[in-house]
Amino acid sequence: MGLISVLIGVLVIVVVGAICFWAIDKFAADRRLSQLLKLLVVLICLGAILQRVLPLI
Repeated sequence: MGLISVLIGVLVIVVVGAICFWAIDKFAADRRLSQLLKLLVVLICLGAILQRVLPLI
């Protein structure tokens, strides 16, 4: 049951990250700013995923 909960949490994080990527592409005017924001989203999503996965290890 715990593994399914972690998988659902990771899936939610990935979906939220994809929505953030779409919003950054749509609303960020400067290319450099959009790249930095996307990098920030990736780092936050990876940190959240690691926070959910590490207790299983």
